[in-house]
Amino acid sequence: MIVNAILTIMDTLDGLKTVVAVVETGSFTAASDRLGLSKALVSKYVGEVEKQLGVRLFNRSTRRLALTEAGQSYYESALPLIDQFNALIDDVTGEQTSPRGLLRISAPQTFGEMKLSPALPRFLNEYQDMQVDLLLGDKAVDMLEEGIDVRILIGGVDDSSMVARSINTFPLVLCASQAYLQSNDLPQTPADLTDHLCIIDSNFRIGKKWPFLSPNGESESVEVTSRASANSPRAVKEMTVADGGIGLIPRFIVEEELESGELIQILPQYRTLEFGLFAIYPHRKYLSKKVRCFIDFMLNEFGR
Repeated sequence: MIVNAILTIMDTLDGLKTVVAVVETGSFTAASDRLGLSKALVSKYVGEVEKQLGVRLFNRSTRRLALTEAGQSYYESALPLIDQFNALIDDVTGEQTSPRGLLRISAPQTFGEMKLSPALPRFLNEYQDMQVDLLLGDKAVDMLEEGIDVRILIGGVDDSSMVARSINTFPLVLCASQAYLQSNDLPQTPADLTDHLCIIDSNFRIGKKWPFLSPNGESESVEVTSRASANSPRAVKEMTVADGGIGLIPRFIVEEELESGELIQILPQYRTLEFGLFAIYPHRKYLSKKVRCFIDFMLNEFGR
């Protein structure tokens, strides 16, 4: 009887997790990818839940999957139950078990390639039962729909349904190549930038109006001249290295070039923009052990 009871509980949990995955991904196919199950098994689990409850959770058609009122109620009730079960497991096992399973991480393209990717092997070496799926891109992602556990974000946070953990801040710096500065006068003030070619990062809302804060705390905005722009800070760096003009680039992207002298920092006494580095995760009471461990890792690797 005990074995049967345990199996019934596990079947119920499988049903809860499957319905939640279908709701958040919007399809049986996407839910099967998230859960690592076949589409047929996902459909079976959902059908068993509907049969057990005697209600329809989804209205199905050939083109779309729509959540019913009962389905919405089930989903909202299922989330805390899954959280409580996961919390129970963590409470019982305590520090005796390490985090396990797949961790899906979303990160900006350049930061992911230059900073996060080289650090991830250290994370995996520390947590032998973990697997990581790193998804890189600069467009906004729907964490629930895409099954993202943690999103690494550089910039501002404007989604109140998510929890944002501040990791660090990244300042931007003005820089140019030695060859460019040999052919052009070194700017002494932000106003001098109007006499130079500047390379625009089109990801920044400031466009051609670059803000500065002087050593005595005075702020000013300078409209720069530009003949080149790119929607990638790494591309802006490469154009700057190739003597294309003055770039306004996150420091972490040009650290090596500044140290080697390939790029020269301009107006170091002035401050300009800085962006926050955040770890974003869904706003739920229970935070899984694998997410907690990864955020601690981020703080150790990239924290202030």
